[in-house]
Amino acid sequence: MAMENDRRTAGVEEDESDEALEFLLEASRTPGGRARLASTGALAAALRRVSSDTSSALLPSLRLVRNLCAGDAVHQDAFVELGGPDRIASVLLSTPPASPDVARVALQAIGNLACGGEAQRSAVWARFFPALFLAAARYRDPAVCDPLCMVLDTCCSSEGGHRRLAELCETKTGLPIILEIVTTACRAGHQEEWLDWLLCKVCIEEAYLSRLFQGLASPSTDNSIDAQCRYSFFTREQAFLLGMLSEYLSNRPKDVSMISSPFALEVLKVLDIASAIVDFSSRGSSDVPTGFPAIDVLGYSLTILRHICAWENDIAHATEAPVDLLLSAGLLQLLLRLLGELEPPAIIRKSMTNADHFIQSSTALKVCPYKGFRRDLVSVIGNCLHGRKQVQVEIRQQNAIPLLLQQCVVDEDNPFLREWGLWSMRNLLEGNPENQHEVAQLQLQEPVNTPEIAGIGLRVEIDEKTGHPKLVNIV
Repeated sequence: MAMENDRRTAGVEEDESDEALEFLLEASRTPGGRARLASTGALAAALRRVSSDTSSALLPSLRLVRNLCAGDAVHQDAFVELGGPDRIASVLLSTPPASPDVARVALQAIGNLACGGEAQRSAVWARFFPALFLAAARYRDPAVCDPLCMVLDTCCSSEGGHRRLAELCETKTGLPIILEIVTTACRAGHQEEWLDWLLCKVCIEEAYLSRLFQGLASPSTDNSIDAQCRYSFFTREQAFLLGMLSEYLSNRPKDVSMISSPFALEVLKVLDIASAIVDFSSRGSSDVPTGFPAIDVLGYSLTILRHICAWENDIAHATEAPVDLLLSAGLLQLLLRLLGELEPPAIIRKSMTNADHFIQSSTALKVCPYKGFRRDLVSVIGNCLHGRKQVQVEIRQQNAIPLLLQQCVVDEDNPFLREWGLWSMRNLLEGNPENQHEVAQLQLQEPVNTPEIAGIGLRVEIDEKTGHPKLVNIV
């Protein structure tokens, strides 16, 4: 049987039958098969057919090239020596454009090549960046987008990767490629994880979120005006991008090698702008994504900030703490302002004894634009408080302890609010006698009780100065 295999592979350059091609494809699916084919000229024959064949054999020939280059150093080296990048480029440059199936396999082939090492990655980058990558990105098809992301992510890794990543994020040459990819993923979806890994490099670990986020703005945007006007509204592509980054930080925190300061500060800036754009007079009926880009940008910005703080808490050896940079930039003040402007949780509103007074005083208060907004604010505050004495002190100095106490309740519009509220209070009081004394000294006025509030040792009172309800401990 082995001799029969040898006889059939030895003449591959001359034997172009469909039967022979299928045999070669089957053999190329295993490491052993690829090793046996290395001395037969199978790769050279397949590459010749790729650059000259427009028949139905083109796709099987591309698949053979792809398989032969999968983890096989001999074929990866030979691919470059035989002019493989130029031959694959001819497929992507064909007129009319190659079908999505053909483009997908062509990109998979150069993706497998790029895995071979720096020499192969350099060859791929020199031939395909930026024009051919951009052409592939414009297919608007996840089947093409996924292997393209594989190629880009591989080329931007290891030796030489940082330089290529900078070129990929250069505004006029490389950035349009990423913009097209994100737009495709937003509109048509993506199936593999290469895009997640690529965006982690571009946005989280490096300093390019601002460029990408601005590039996804409305085409009518004037970049010469200030950020507040530039983001008078957000696009669904911008919301989609932040949603992907939030999900990555939530599901893969250990895969993030670092969180760059520009990334953290850009997210804070976006949160600040979104909070000024969103309509807080209309109560949201769902969690994010809501389908309203500005609201989704607001929500994803908060969850990203929560993840940033939690990530930092888990990395003891970090030389720079992004959360400390955020605090210096005004994160806590913004969070406390947004939380203080909200109406009290529903359970507190329902328990008020002086209903007329409460209705009159609450007319200017804001409501949650999506379910979970209050919870997200409290969760970021709680993570900022963890192990940070200066945040504990600032909250006390801002007279915000009663505000945080209000959040230790069950709220239907904010799942897990009570848990995040208790986490925040724990971090606020831990190792801080001054804050503990402040809570113990809270005085009662017009106390009211509900089973839920009493169950955690609290009651509601009316603040004499503001007229707003607040929670205090039961003496």
